[in-house]
Amino acid sequence: MNPVLVEAWRGQHVESAHTGAVAIVDAGGKVVFSLGEIQRPIFPRSAVKVMQALPLVTSGAADALALSDEELAIACASHTGEPRHVATASAMLAKAGVDVGSLECGAHWPSNEPAARALSCDGGEPSALHNNCSGKHAGFVCLGCIMARSLGHDTREYLRGYVGADHPVMREVGHALQTATGVDLAKAPVGTDGCSIPTYAMPLSSIALGFARIATGQGLGPDQAQAATRLREAVARAPFMTAGTGRFGTQVMEQFGLRVFCKSGAEGVFCAALPELGLGVALKIDDGNSRGAQVVTAAVIETLVPMDDAERSFIGNLRAPLLKNWNGIAVGRLDAAPALVKKLSLRFSKMH
Repeated sequence: MNPVLVEAWRGQHVESAHTGAVAIVDAGGKVVFSLGEIQRPIFPRSAVKVMQALPLVTSGAADALALSDEELAIACASHTGEPRHVATASAMLAKAGVDVGSLECGAHWPSNEPAARALSCDGGEPSALHNNCSGKHAGFVCLGCIMARSLGHDTREYLRGYVGADHPVMREVGHALQTATGVDLAKAPVGTDGCSIPTYAMPLSSIALGFARIATGQGLGPDQAQAATRLREAVARAPFMTAGTGRFGTQVMEQFGLRVFCKSGAEGVFCAALPELGLGVALKIDDGNSRGAQVVTAAVIETLVPMDDAERSFIGNLRAPLLKNWNGIAVGRLDAAPALVKKLSLRFSKMH
């Protein structure tokens, strides 16, 4: 049974708790820290988008289409559907010579409430560009367009069904994911993600290894290593594109820049690459609670990453955020479980 990683306090009492598992791995595959069942396969969902974006760069598509930092960043994103997100994904499609009709991720209302209200008030309807995965899918489409042209195929015909596991685009994406994590996807449990592409279950230790490789390039081919660096640098320069206004990932990467790359996944998954330390982090909250996953991620960053007092105060507020009611009254807090904090501290006390 997995240990408690996060506690939710109301007043001076623990009201609820979230169990889970966390793995911290170096690029050589050594598990340097673990709690819980890190070998049990879980679906990483959107947390691995940076790995899925590697072929966009290694194929030459990013250069051929002159993709900007913002466009590369949104290819790694789970965004909130704000106007800048929509415009950026749309610009990627325009560079590839296609439009929103090429996207196969489905449509939903922006998860950013002001953006959703504005769209509704203007009499608009959500399109696939508002989907939180539209940037990733725009990247897939850009990759597919370059592949089609190199083969002399009709672009629109070639792109049809690109979300399928056997489509050439998704085979490239799967190969990149397999190379980064070391998981044989042919033997992994497979499901369908919210945006319709395949999602593969794999151990947290393997996912963390993938992020250590993204952090360092070790274990990747030269082209993939360069692509990983380019994507991390793009995200560091345009962190808003990877999440959105007020989102945990945006805040953390705005604060720490190239020192921390982090990415959420659905159902309580969170991952990070720590380039200065050569480490990858992967965690899963058992009940799928996303705020709990953020607290654990903040606790890991707080313990591992060297920082000044202002940065420590910033990350401390994310590690133990106040809970307020609708009147703005503080009614409690979330916090990393004492056992997690103690074990992290004991393991990494000599790091700084």
